[in-house]
Amino acid sequence: MKKLLQVSPRLLLAVFMLLLSGVIHAATPVEWKIIYDKTSKTVRLQNAAGNVDLQLFASYKWNGKLITTKDYASNALAVRQMRNVSGTGALVQVTYTDEQLPTLVQSFYQYTGKDYLLTDFTVVARSGNVASNYMAPVNLTDLTPALGAGEKRALFIPFDNDKWIRFQSHPLNFSSLTSYEVTAVFDGTTRRGLVVGSVEHDFWKSAVTMNKADNSNAYTLTCYGGVADETTRDLLPHGAQEGQTIRSPKVLVGVFADWRDGMDAYGAANAKIAPRRPWKKPMPIGWNSWGVLQFNLNYQKALEVSDFFHDNLQPDHFANKDGAVVIGLDSGWDSFTEEQLKDFVKHCKANGQIAGIYWTPFTDWGKRPDANIKEAPEYAFKDVYLYANGQPQDIDGAYAIDPTHPAIEARMKKVSELFHRCGFEYVKVDFMAHGAINADKWYKPEVRSGIAAYNYGMQLLDKYFGDMYINLSIAPIFPAQYAQSRRIACDAWNKIKDTEYTLNAVSYGWWINHIYQFNDADHVVLQQASEGENRARVTSAVITGLFITGDDFSKGGSEEGKRKAKQFLTNAEVNAAAMGRSFRPVEGTGERSEDQFVLTDAKGNTWYAIFNYTEDPRSIQLPLERLGLDPAKQYRVRDLWSHTDVNAGQTFHIPAKDVLFLKINSRRAGK
Repeated sequence: MKKLLQVSPRLLLAVFMLLLSGVIHAATPVEWKIIYDKTSKTVRLQNAAGNVDLQLFASYKWNGKLITTKDYASNALAVRQMRNVSGTGALVQVTYTDEQLPTLVQSFYQYTGKDYLLTDFTVVARSGNVASNYMAPVNLTDLTPALGAGEKRALFIPFDNDKWIRFQSHPLNFSSLTSYEVTAVFDGTTRRGLVVGSVEHDFWKSAVTMNKADNSNAYTLTCYGGVADETTRDLLPHGAQEGQTIRSPKVLVGVFADWRDGMDAYGAANAKIAPRRPWKKPMPIGWNSWGVLQFNLNYQKALEVSDFFHDNLQPDHFANKDGAVVIGLDSGWDSFTEEQLKDFVKHCKANGQIAGIYWTPFTDWGKRPDANIKEAPEYAFKDVYLYANGQPQDIDGAYAIDPTHPAIEARMKKVSELFHRCGFEYVKVDFMAHGAINADKWYKPEVRSGIAAYNYGMQLLDKYFGDMYINLSIAPIFPAQYAQSRRIACDAWNKIKDTEYTLNAVSYGWWINHIYQFNDADHVVLQQASEGENRARVTSAVITGLFITGDDFSKGGSEEGKRKAKQFLTNAEVNAAAMGRSFRPVEGTGERSEDQFVLTDAKGNTWYAIFNYTEDPRSIQLPLERLGLDPAKQYRVRDLWSHTDVNAGQTFHIPAKDVLFLKINSRRAGK
């Protein structure tokens, strides 16, 4: 355990003097000030540099009632310096006591040099245990003072990426909005914004709810652990945390000059607490069979796809920095014999490739309750279902399975042994959200929530598949520490609508690459689409992160797909932008998806993509200032798809259903 730093006598004197007044002010050596206002019984979060003054209180449910910190008769404040994984700063704690209520300790963690603070609280039973399935560290009486006077918007962040759910940037004119785990509320003109979200994901599913006040332009905001609804795929209420002491999720509250920086900071704060799964090799790029082949996948076709990449794409700039590609078998590989799987892996290795495979650990697609589990025949499937009100839970056509049941560990052990015997190094695991839903009970009685069960199952996945590259497909955004990458949205194929859908998630979820090594844009399919759509779809993958293709490149596959692969997957200038980092939106005010994305690399190059999702051509001027560039300077600008140098001041024309992809050199022209 790390020791807390000594508190300066000057700091203690400041606190003592303020105890004599109507407010208790925790003077700290960092940007934020914590003030307890005895009159309103709220904590005020102040930041002079940001002109911020927010009123906050905590709440929880206990014995069927909603209890808030305002309900307590007495409180006491303490301040001490601290150092932990998130940084160095000051810990401010307010302890609330009342003869009729459990003791509540509200904590604020302030970090030097940060535009945010973290907060949580514990509830301590006076005797025995206390239980709650709702704990809200943050209740803001009005969030709007933290914003500017321009176009105000709020983000909806989905819990997972199932059922083609979409992110959204909402104008601040709704009556109520719930976002999952985190939101940003911001001024679309100045970009100033408030970011609030949970940074812990061990027990709680968290949400942020905003409600418009009656007869006012004010909006309240509550960030709480305990959400369970259709969007989290739950039929049952969230489980209760129970014990002599229980704790809320830890929540970030920050005000930022640029809300995009705030979302990046939020992602980074999560990764401080639960670090990203390491990956020391270059970003994987390659192929996945589900794009076109799907259940037509077979052993011979898999070998032919491997050969197509080796002969046509790998020698022409489609490979990662190690010169390798992933050739991934998706659902349908179980038609192979074990010897065929082993031979496929050997074939890939001979072609300078990494062999990938697929599995769904938390589902029963057969829906055969009385059938024995192959890897654990002493159990039937009905023994391992996650029941709601006594009924199996069906999501996406499969019954959900209890990750804590010993039969599931037996399955993981046997399946991982097969994959390892065959030599696979990359695994795509799908429909993971099935393992995160709430249930009547779990095999392990100490597990009390869907996310706790999911964490248990993912720790088993790490135990048995931990030496492989793990790519999540359908899965919650959080927790994230068990996989190197995750598909950022649901299935996407070849049309401009698929590009727009993927980029909707990049628009408001690019920051997820702080908690995973890479975001995955899903398989890029080229056949049966226009060349403009091909350019847009490839560019969408490049600016998302993981670059995976999906056409049928076997001998019997589409000749159009093969021709287009040679044309669109081998552009060295475009592929150079596939750095594994998601581009940020330029604005963030699109109703469905942003059309402009930007990234500045370590060398000072600015990469800029603008998409035309419509049926009509469009024209634009480069918004240099909004890209963080100086309009008074001259720049070298390169059109990556046409391989031509262009003038930064010219009017750019983008055909219907197409993209403009530019590299802007930040040095002055002629130098």
